[in-house]
Amino acid sequence: MSNDPTTPVPASAPASVPVPDSPFRPEPGDRDLAPQFVLPLVVRLERAAPPARTDALETAARAVLVMLGDARSTGDGAWARAMRDWQDARIRKVVRRARGAEWRRAEALPGITVTGRSAEVRVFPPVPLDGWPKDLARLQVSGTDLDDPEPPADADPAAPVLWLNPGLDMSAGKAMAQAGHGAQLAWWELSDGERAAWREAGFPLSVRTADPARWEGLTRSGLPVVRDAGFTEIAPGSCTVVADHPALRSVPGRAPGA
Repeated sequence: MSNDPTTPVPASAPASVPVPDSPFRPEPGDRDLAPQFVLPLVVRLERAAPPARTDALETAARAVLVMLGDARSTGDGAWARAMRDWQDARIRKVVRRARGAEWRRAEALPGITVTGRSAEVRVFPPVPLDGWPKDLARLQVSGTDLDDPEPPADADPAAPVLWLNPGLDMSAGKAMAQAGHGAQLAWWELSDGERAAWREAGFPLSVRTADPARWEGLTRSGLPVVRDAGFTEIAPGSCTVVADHPALRSVPGRAPGA
């Protein structure tokens, strides 16, 4: 799947000039000196019934949002300290796969299972980069191939869309982590009221591959853009996802992304 310390760029900063001390800046900074944490995600992958690729990507993105919006992740919640430590350093997400007894052991650990049409993804509170729980550390990261039985339907333009770079060939795990980054960037850009409305609606979103003719325009639209750090699979600085949330399209000076 993906051990994925990527470098999304907040929409409030020019794509080529990361904001100072951002958790997503490509250059080393103070955040690299902090203890490093990772957000684990586990996708259920039974041999007889693997999930569709697009549904797995969308479910992983929603899982990240569910974790960010959960009461246990904020204030004095049980996971709040881990979430703060994770976001004070580099933002890392790792997607692993499980089936059968592996999945049952993962479900027994504190976390949240998010279900799509065919996909199940469990997200866990952040853990130290070198301190994974035993039942998660033993799960496989690589070797997963997912396909869509049919081409996905067109995205609903009234709902958030996470646009994937059409020029990149990413594994399912890599793309799931990238979709999660894009969803997180959109979440950070929204007001408290906009976040609440998205959460109450169940975090509707689509993940789609952008039309090649529109991709460059999307990356220059002012919407949040994920740029990869280049540690796995693709070249550093590659734009992987544009997070197109309807509320962000209406920000003054920001061109529509869809």
